[in-house]
Amino acid sequence: MKPAAGAARPVTEVAVGVLVRADGAVLLADRPAGKPYAGYWEFPGGKIEAGETVAAALARELDEELGVRIRGSTPWVVMEYDYPHAYVRLHFRRIHEWAGVPRPIEGQRLEFVLPGAAAPAPLLPAALPAMRWIQLPTVTGLSPQTATTSVAAEQWLEGVLQRGLRQVIWREPALSGAERVAALAACRQLAQRHGARLLVEPGADCASDTEGVYLAANLLRATAARPDAAWLAAGVQTAADLAHAAALGCDFALLESAEASGLLVAPPLPVYLPASLSLEALRLAQCAGAHGLAVDISD
Repeated sequence: MKPAAGAARPVTEVAVGVLVRADGAVLLADRPAGKPYAGYWEFPGGKIEAGETVAAALARELDEELGVRIRGSTPWVVMEYDYPHAYVRLHFRRIHEWAGVPRPIEGQRLEFVLPGAAAPAPLLPAALPAMRWIQLPTVTGLSPQTATTSVAAEQWLEGVLQRGLRQVIWREPALSGAERVAALAACRQLAQRHGARLLVEPGADCASDTEGVYLAANLLRATAARPDAAWLAAGVQTAADLAHAAALGCDFALLESAEASGLLVAPPLPVYLPASLSLEALRLAQCAGAHGLAVDISD
């Protein structure tokens, strides 16, 4: 959320920590009395002081607020929000290891929340998108775009879901008409049975009530309003694509080539980097600012 043209306000830079427990739960804290939005829940963090890096500011704030010493953090998303009391730029960083047990040093309440679970209320408005982002897995699969029958599409999806994949961008351009309809119906049922998310590239027969929609960059540029879908993702090639994806309310973006990795610097929403699947590739991608990997699984 940005201020209207001509209404520019000073920007308050804020470091935000997403402490991720081993089970995927993230830590929320409520705002103490005397602060704006007192009693609202948010991710812990605080203002970045002059001369501080985001990482250093976050380490200092979490030590002061929670009594924990973080063992590094990785960049994630940078979003802006226009509150009545301040226009803030929020630098979200994920933290998976820390020393000490979080304590309410400032008298705040603390609660770990699992992805998809009901969060304590009320949530600070800028925390709402991040509560969706934490539901995104670190690996999303890309269908091979080689299926010529609904059976082939279904067999491929069954195989990758059995191997643990829980999010798939489904693009099978060779399928059309009744064959595509049959493939989509079967694949949606498979995804639902495995508790997975299927994001489908729109076609003439792509129902509007799908779990998710994926807009390749060319479709993204021609889209002026968010499609009616529970989850929306976009392929991006340029900074303008990424800004448009954020303005549409996309939940995440996929770099359509590894050469676009410069877009990982302060992205306004989670971004997946195309790469071969390995723990080292995932680590490097997240250190560079990616949410995770987009993997083309052809076998």
